[in-house]
Amino acid sequence: MEHARRRERSRLVRGVRLLRTRHPRTFTEKVRYKMLRDHRPLLVTFADKAAVRDHVAERVGDGYLPHAFGILDDPDELLSLDLPDRYVVKPTHGSGAAIVVSPTAPAEARLPEARWSWTYRHVDPSHVDRSHLAAIGRHWMRQLYGQGPNREWAYGLVPRRILVEEMLAGPDGSIPDDYKVFVFHGRAHFIQVDAGRFGGRTQDFYTPTWTHLPMSGGPPWVHPPRPRPERLDEILHVAETLGAETDFVRVDLYSLPDRIVFGELTSYPAGGESPFDPISFDAEFGRPWTVPPRY
Repeated sequence: MEHARRRERSRLVRGVRLLRTRHPRTFTEKVRYKMLRDHRPLLVTFADKAAVRDHVAERVGDGYLPHAFGILDDPDELLSLDLPDRYVVKPTHGSGAAIVVSPTAPAEARLPEARWSWTYRHVDPSHVDRSHLAAIGRHWMRQLYGQGPNREWAYGLVPRRILVEEMLAGPDGSIPDDYKVFVFHGRAHFIQVDAGRFGGRTQDFYTPTWTHLPMSGGPPWVHPPRPRPERLDEILHVAETLGAETDFVRVDLYSLPDRIVFGELTSYPAGGESPFDPISFDAEFGRPWTVPPRY
C-alpha cells in the first residue's frame, strides 16, 4: 500500500502520464487529460457536495436543490439531528458513498460496518442506529478520496463534512431516475439515464432529441423503451446553464413529478475509466470536446 502511495506521488509517474495524454482523442483520454491538467478552483467547488449547493443556487436558483437537514462538521451531530423517516447521509468530499434511509428499503437491509461503509446502502429507519450512523460518518471523514497525480485531485481540497439531505422519491416511492447530462462547452450532447439503483438497475444513453443510442455502459437497457420525459427541455436548460463555465462537466439531475432536482456535478466520470460497448462510442463521446492546450 505504501509503495502504491509513493508511486502515485512520483514526479516521474506524473511526467509519464502527462506525456501519454498529450494528444487525447477519445472521451476517456480527455478525462485523464483534464484530471492531470485542469486544477482550477472551480473543479473543487464542483466536487464539494456542500459548496456546490451555493453554486447551483446562484446559477439556476435554490428551487432546484434538495432540502438540506444539515451540513455537519462533527458526525456526532447526527445523534441529535431532527430527521424525518426519509433522508440521505453522505460525505461532502467523495463519491460512491451514501446511506439512504426510507420505509421502502428492503426488509433485510442493514447498515454496513463502519470500516466497510464507502458504499451505497438503502435501509429502513427502524434499522438505523444513530450511533452506528455517526461511526460511519467518522469513517468517511478519515478517508482521502481519489488522490494521485492523475486521480481526482479536487476531492483532496474539499473540507470533510457530512451532508444530510431529503430523500428524493419517484411516483412509487422508489429512488427516481437519474439523468446524467454530458455538457461540452455549454452544450448538452448526451444523456445517460440510470434507474433501479438498489435493484433491477438499468442504464440507457440518448441524444438531446431523445434518440436512443445503441451502446452500453454495463447495465442492461430498460424495457419497454422509456418515453421522452415531459421535462426534458428543462433538464437540458438546467444542465447547460450549470455547465456553461467549463469545457466539460456531467450534470446529474433527478426528474420528479413536480420538479427537477440537482444531484451533482462530475468532472471525471468513473475516474477516467468509463466503459463503452461498442468501444467506438468512446471516440463519439470525445468528439464534441475540444480540450484547451492549457487550462
